[in-house]
Amino acid sequence: MRPATIRPMTGADVAPAAELLRRGSWGERESFFRYAVEQPFVRPVVAERDGAVVGTGVASAHGPAGWVGTVFVAESQRGQGLGRALTEAAVAELGAMGCRTLVLVATDLGRSVYERLGFETRTFYQTLELEGRPADESEAPDDAIRPFAASDVDEAAALDAAATGERRRAVLAAMVGVDGGLALRSGAGTLDGYVLRAPWGGGATVASSTGAALRLLEARRLRAGPEHVVRAGLPIENQAGIAALETAGWRRTWSARRMELGPRLAWRPEWLWGQFNMAIG
Repeated sequence: MRPATIRPMTGADVAPAAELLRRGSWGERESFFRYAVEQPFVRPVVAERDGAVVGTGVASAHGPAGWVGTVFVAESQRGQGLGRALTEAAVAELGAMGCRTLVLVATDLGRSVYERLGFETRTFYQTLELEGRPADESEAPDDAIRPFAASDVDEAAALDAAATGERRRAVLAAMVGVDGGLALRSGAGTLDGYVLRAPWGGGATVASSTGAALRLLEARRLRAGPEHVVRAGLPIENQAGIAALETAGWRRTWSARRMELGPRLAWRPEWLWGQFNMAIG
């Protein structure tokens, strides 16, 4: 068998890479891969063997921090070091982009690979979900919440940087115009929180208080309607947020391990209520 080649993902790789993950029961990733190959701060890679894509990985640089994600190897190709090679390729890309702290969310299968590369578990995410709800005609709309606009990006980027310890302005700007984005402003006009949806269905929710987050998530439930489920993902440090959601009827579902390599980030995990996905945070 010829050795696999690790190389940058191209537009021509998007469809076969997405099909690889579908076959592996990793869900629908085609729109995310298309986004990844188009963004200058995201560098996706593939493993190719005999002309076929047999593995994927994504590096996303956010200033001092970089995310490694979507590391996947075809089942028939496992046990040959491809997962490590893809991770090392993503790590090298992030180093070249100046990232000092590397972050990833580990599956049980990948954890040992990441530990051998020096990553350590620093926290977990807890996912909760609740069905959307119909609008009540007698209920006054929350006038402080409106669609997220390009004019919100700078203030949202500052709020986001305080929450994550990262610089994700380019990510936020790329999501402007995607249906479902929301901005919550206080009476003084300050941005207290935002929701930004991604083309592939995920979405980040950042809020500077539990009250602001609950208002944004309730607005999401109204937009979703009772036929859809709304999800939130909180670092376990946000215990007040988890408790508030459970009190409101949200149910815990799955949890995920966050691993890091490098200096600890100065972040505010209690301000984080949802991620774009587990490859870009």
